[in-house]
Amino acid sequence: MISVCLVDDQNLVRQGVRSLLDLAEDIRVIGECADGAQAVLEIPRIRPDVVLLDLRMPNMSGLEVLQALSARNELPPTIILTTFDDDQLVLQGLKAGARGYLLKDVSLEQLVEAVRTVAGGGSLVAPMVTQRLMAGVSRMQNHFTSLEQPDPLTERETEILRLLSGGYSNKEIANSLKVAEGTVKNHVSNILSKLGVRDRTRAVLKALEMGIV
Repeated sequence: MISVCLVDDQNLVRQGVRSLLDLAEDIRVIGECADGAQAVLEIPRIRPDVVLLDLRMPNMSGLEVLQALSARNELPPTIILTTFDDDQLVLQGLKAGARGYLLKDVSLEQLVEAVRTVAGGGSLVAPMVTQRLMAGVSRMQNHFTSLEQPDPLTERETEILRLLSGGYSNKEIANSLKVAEGTVKNHVSNILSKLGVRDRTRAVLKALEMGIV
């Protein structure tokens, strides 16, 4: 059973998302937060498998929630809930540690699949990147807290990075390439080191900025 926490200041949105998730047999909503300040307190307490997080909220924004929980190493796999006019905030949220984003008018199938993907260690960056979001990537300066790239990626590392950008987990990549999952983990560690980033989502964003994928 995948446990989920909903963070959104709009009751109607929370009710709608909960109603959709209630239709999935393997997903259970274990908490709801109406603002960011409540989320920062509640999420570490209930420890959900996945967080669905709005960005625009009173008291404390979704971006501030991501930054606060990341700084304390208490950020569960998180999906941003967004609207069409949140491009720049989405990019900042992804760089702050979110695993991907969904539009608020998401279908049941998309929502359930997204929760399962993120809970399984995958991300939702490249599969759902819009042209507007990609334009935002090219407009924004690179603010990654990272080292300069010390070495170019190997052919296998590039192949794995492209699979990461497709949202695949380490296990799925290992099955696809017919190698051990530990081997994939080692390659992912090398990729993060070479790109000078902390996690998979930032690796995909950096790769998009550099034109690798």
